[in-house]
Amino acid sequence: MKSRTALPAFAVCAVCVVLAPLTGCGGSGTGHEPSPAVGVPTSPAESRAPSPGKGSKDPDDINGDGYRDLMLPVPGGERIVVLYGSAKGLDSSTRTVYDRRDLGLPDQPADVPASNPLAPDTVADLDGDGFPDFVTTVMGERVEDGRIVDARTAPYVTWGGPGGPTAGAGATPVRLPQSASKLGLRSLVRGDFDGDGHHDLAGLAKNGSSLVVLYGPFTRSGVPARTDTGLTDTGLPLSGGQLVVDAIDPSGEPRATSLLLHKPNDGEQSGSILYPARRGTGLSANGRQLRLGNAHAFGDFDGDGLRDVAVGDDGGRNDEPGYETEAPEVDGSLAVYPGSGGAPVTYRLPEVPEGAGTDYGPGGFVAADPDGDGRDGILVATYEGATLIDGEKRTSVLREVQKGPAKWRHARPAGAADFDRDGKDELILNWASGTLFGLYGENPTHWWITDGTTSRDKASFTTTGFAPPAS
Repeated sequence: MKSRTALPAFAVCAVCVVLAPLTGCGGSGTGHEPSPAVGVPTSPAESRAPSPGKGSKDPDDINGDGYRDLMLPVPGGERIVVLYGSAKGLDSSTRTVYDRRDLGLPDQPADVPASNPLAPDTVADLDGDGFPDFVTTVMGERVEDGRIVDARTAPYVTWGGPGGPTAGAGATPVRLPQSASKLGLRSLVRGDFDGDGHHDLAGLAKNGSSLVVLYGPFTRSGVPARTDTGLTDTGLPLSGGQLVVDAIDPSGEPRATSLLLHKPNDGEQSGSILYPARRGTGLSANGRQLRLGNAHAFGDFDGDGLRDVAVGDDGGRNDEPGYETEAPEVDGSLAVYPGSGGAPVTYRLPEVPEGAGTDYGPGGFVAADPDGDGRDGILVATYEGATLIDGEKRTSVLREVQKGPAKWRHARPAGAADFDRDGKDELILNWASGTLFGLYGENPTHWWITDGTTSRDKASFTTTGFAPPAS
């Protein structure tokens, strides 16, 4: 069964915002707020180069000017685009488009599928110069490591600067520990696992030996300050799990980022182990087993200043007969595990409209603070768009197109960020026509950057115009 993919990145659309109280276990609320239609996302104006910045501690501020930026895939899979933030918000006409040659990546072997997209794993300021670097997993030749034969996958770094990465400059391979160097790493994520303010990388060794943590700062030769391969007895299959990590604080305030190791599955909801991080010591070797759920988000969901983690049902189901249901305590619910270490608090998710459910579910969770009160809400994907669960309030956010099957006309939540530095997050929604997006959320082409949970947009655009013209 094919799993849904997730993205830290349209036609005439009508917007509907619905307000209702948050329910704990079993409650419900009502309330409706009509909203007007909004404009059609269109191709952005001719591109302008971003203004070079002086450096920033935000790992998503590509040009270091003090505003967060957004990296998105360009349809076709051969390019990515960076859209730059500003005092007026995300500006889709101020952008830079990169292909593999621009990022200085080595050529892929002939046996790598041509459809393998250009998709940097993450951006992180690995050398500490104030400008984020692009980190991309590159597939190499097939190699043998014990009983495993697979393509080697290794991270390469394209070093950043005041205008972003310099086009055409060669990328640098990251030096990996000997235990993982033959086959390389997968599920690569960024973090600050010891809370020292330097950005780190973590990944799973493809030979299944360990969880590898590479601590920054890195030299320009790709050598980390130190390496940790101590997390080997995780209780989960390292060969099939996925890593989910807490966000680095965009203000640059050092905080240790905890890590989830999510168990592999065949569509059904599977469990995770939480490895808490502490300043000065890094990731704990003693993980905490969490409930079943394929949707995850880190944030401060209770407003106490500590980082919490939400885990819940993303709607995916195993399609094998007899395995297509979930236990009542998992089905249609999420749990918030408080950073204080207390018992998790469970909430019911929005109900699935009759006849709308699929084996793949509507998508996952995003942490967002659109009202700027310092407490994050959980933006939950639904079959009708998204719902923000924030304290005692639920707000439905819908961007809907009048094109294609009715069940696939709504945009899906893809992220949240404060692009204009006003202290409030904008929500990121996307959409594309066709089955791949309708079922799996793949290959989005149309994007909205919302004005919080309101019906207004701060930006809307398509990424199809960033692709080279068809030959």
